[in-house]
Amino acid sequence: MTPSVAAERIAVAEAAVLDWYAANGRDLAFRHTTDPWAILVSEVLAQQTQAARAAEAWTRFMAEFPTPAAVAAASPATVIRAWRGLGYNRRAVALRNAAILIVQEHGGRVPDTLDALVALPGIGPYTARAVLAIAFNRPVAALDVNIRRVIGRALLASNVKPLELQALADGLVPDGQAAAWTHALMDVGAAFCRPHDPRCGECPLRTSCRYAATPEPKAGLATNPGAKPSAKFASTTRWLRGRILDRLRDAPGWLNFDDGIGSHSRADVHASLSRLAIEGMIELDHSRARLVGS
Repeated sequence: MTPSVAAERIAVAEAAVLDWYAANGRDLAFRHTTDPWAILVSEVLAQQTQAARAAEAWTRFMAEFPTPAAVAAASPATVIRAWRGLGYNRRAVALRNAAILIVQEHGGRVPDTLDALVALPGIGPYTARAVLAIAFNRPVAALDVNIRRVIGRALLASNVKPLELQALADGLVPDGQAAAWTHALMDVGAAFCRPHDPRCGECPLRTSCRYAATPEPKAGLATNPGAKPSAKFASTTRWLRGRILDRLRDAPGWLNFDDGIGSHSRADVHASLSRLAIEGMIELDHSRARLVGS
């Protein structure tokens, strides 16, 4: 494929994705703002949470903490309580720590450079680039696993090296459309370009997608037939940590943990308590615990 043909194919693909998104994109609450703090919160919320659920939680969280200063001034206990139901509670502590640095080092304004953003607690390269693209409309590609899959299947050659992917993906961002492009690729990945059973026939990229043009698209899917099924959730440490934090959210102060929880022994509970204390979420006094700042 000559460079001119490749550029034309990419231009057609970009227009198709943006047109489809304009007509069919998910109407999520945080897509109605470009406020950098609001976007940063939305991206942290969405790291391990489905988009629709994250949008609902984002509305509540932003009502309580509309600025970095509001989170920075709150106790860890207050922020962890506001995080109820979202899981991966370390994100709440990291977001509060990020807000403190934003206030202390950036005058209460979310920074607008990649280096400054990734220096914030809990903010990795993807989240930083998403903030740059969505809040500041910078021409950078936010490559989470879903966007990486869409771009890799549809718009790039099959032999692209991982180290080249970011630069090539940055070059695909349409001029002045970084925010819409990011949201659009997220939605295409969620609705059509799924890891299993992709809906290639309905995808807006179908006429220009290298992957959809293969005779047997499903044959190219990455599989892991040797993978073991995951353990039942209630038997996991993550479940136990969630139950501990839920109990502490409802407690006004110190709470005793003298017994096991669910199928987890007293020793398991105390091991999780110790880990939560190390991570800065709780204070521990022998068998008693409370959220930090309660």
